[in-house]
Amino acid sequence: MALGSAMKKIVALTAYDYPSASIADRAGVDIILVGDSAANVVHGMKSTREITLAQMISHVKAVRAAKPKALVVADMPYASDSAPKKALENAQKFLNAGADAVKIEGMKIAAIELLHKSGIDVMGHLGYLPQTDEKPKVKGREEAEVQKLIADAKKLAKAGCSWIVLELVPEQVAKKITESISVPTIGIGAGRYCSGQVLVFHDLLGLNPDDEFRPKFLRRYANLKGQAVNAVRKYCAEVRSGEFPQKNNTY
Repeated sequence: MALGSAMKKIVALTAYDYPSASIADRAGVDIILVGDSAANVVHGMKSTREITLAQMISHVKAVRAAKPKALVVADMPYASDSAPKKALENAQKFLNAGADAVKIEGMKIAAIELLHKSGIDVMGHLGYLPQTDEKPKVKGREEAEVQKLIADAKKLAKAGCSWIVLELVPEQVAKKITESISVPTIGIGAGRYCSGQVLVFHDLLGLNPDDEFRPKFLRRYANLKGQAVNAVRKYCAEVRSGEFPQKNNTY
């Protein structure tokens, strides 16, 4: 089920519900990632570790309701893949909810191998790992770290990953990783040489509740939160002034 080639970049975007999945799919993304970032941008949680399996399954069902043509990949939430059999059981729940594949953070080789042997496509994740790292940090500044990232990517590919997300990895390191493995890499803060890119829906559209969240890798393509606030502000003013509703808004 691998996507991507030397000629065509993979476009991935997170989505967490029916409307966001509909927008992403209509725009033509290749992969919809139902990310555990829903913890932050949808539920207002401080950490992705807080979101539950049940909540993530609910998000997958809402995304699948949009009937997207794009591949739907579900993030395995914190501790849901802590043992191989547990990972398989929970991955199957995601597939039953409408996911086409699951994403697993870090070096859970035995779990990935079991899922692969069971016919479940897996997206790996290296670099900054939000579920276990205390705070965002670029990985691959030191040579030993570079070699470990390359070795880990090879292990994930061998275990059966169909894609590997590289998060907060220096561009040239991501290039080396991409060139050293046979499966596509999806970058977020990993430069221009990955096989594709992924961003968070709310970040791309300027909907993130956290106005201070402006990492270097992010490009905002719209400021929908500002437009939405202005629209609701106008609605408030018109209701209070009696301008809304008008006769043509009545039955």
